[in-house]
Amino acid sequence: MNKIDLNKTTLRELNSKLQHSKENENWLVTNPKGNHALAVGLDNFINVKIDGSTGYYCAGMNKKASIQVNGSVGPGVAENMMSGKLIVEGNASQYAGATGHGGILVIKGNASSRCGISMKGINIIIKGNIGHMSAFMAQSGKLIVCGDVGDSLGDSIYEAQIFVKGSVRSLGSDCIEKEVSIKHKHQLEKLLDESKINLKASKFKRYGSARKLYNFDIDNLSKY
Repeated sequence: MNKIDLNKTTLRELNSKLQHSKENENWLVTNPKGNHALAVGLDNFINVKIDGSTGYYCAGMNKKASIQVNGSVGPGVAENMMSGKLIVEGNASQYAGATGHGGILVIKGNASSRCGISMKGINIIIKGNIGHMSAFMAQSGKLIVCGDVGDSLGDSIYEAQIFVKGSVRSLGSDCIEKEVSIKHKHQLEKLLDESKINLKASKFKRYGSARKLYNFDIDNLSKY
């Protein structure tokens, strides 16, 4: 286990060491103290454990790495994530997983507003609640929420899928409730198992696009 104490090492030095580490190395980062842009741009199969809370854009642009944060994270966690896995033991601030292309983001607490906006293939699993305008313009991937959801869920959504166990305050433009097929249940069960969340897929509702906004129809002009 490689250990880095941010009381003794600069953030630049830390990120450089992580980005140039060898495959399958294990790293422990202590005293993160809410630093921004921690463990960003990783492009190798390594394991990183961050012992504490972080600031903006933790694990941004992650590719291949498995990262665990034993605390909470600031805005933009896993922004533009490409692959790999990030587990947040605490809460997440705004736009968690924004524009993510792949990989899996698990938040064991709550997430704030705009969670999963413009997601492009990432799978996001929230054990708690999420705020308003989540999955705005979400293109692909899955957003799974085990708690409740704020206003305007899935506004202007494309082909991403949303699964919610709790209540939804309101749906955004062109977002509707959809049938949960056997195929969807199997996909959901697999992600819940991978996230070590012991809940039944049958308890979730599915939401997605009505496909009326991104195909122009003069009868829907007032909605544009």
